[in-house]
Amino acid sequence: MSKYIYMLCVGFFIVACTSNTIIKKPDNLIPKDQMVDLLTDMLLATGGQSVKNVDLQRRINYFAIVFEKYNIDSVRFKESNYYYTSRIDDYDEILGKVDMRLKSLKEQFEKEQIFNDSIEGVMNDSIRFYKKGLDDEGIVK
Repeated sequence: MSKYIYMLCVGFFIVACTSNTIIKKPDNLIPKDQMVDLLTDMLLATGGQSVKNVDLQRRINYFAIVFEKYNIDSVRFKESNYYYTSRIDDYDEILGKVDMRLKSLKEQFEKEQIFNDSIEGVMNDSIRFYKKGLDDEGIVK
């Protein structure tokens, strides 16, 4: 008799645990590829909140701009995000793609920064030569 009670308790426990994690697919689910783009932009927006913008303002809510860009609202995003978080394999795939995209953007930024620094160095050398009365090759004019 105790075996049946034990099995019934274990079965009830399994059903109780899994019933909370299975979420019905929302009608307006954001596709995975768009979710990758959206999460990437949202993470960039989160990072941009602490940086001054062109008008020297901080603490700007960039999320509204991201939602407008993808023509969605916060409710649709929350429903889709909640659905994908309940499916850990799908969400792990999405976050892996977001991570790769952010790393790629970082590499691109670093390359552009190195290029801009090298151009700035050449410009500073040219200005210094010009002020001293030298041409670009360092010969006195």
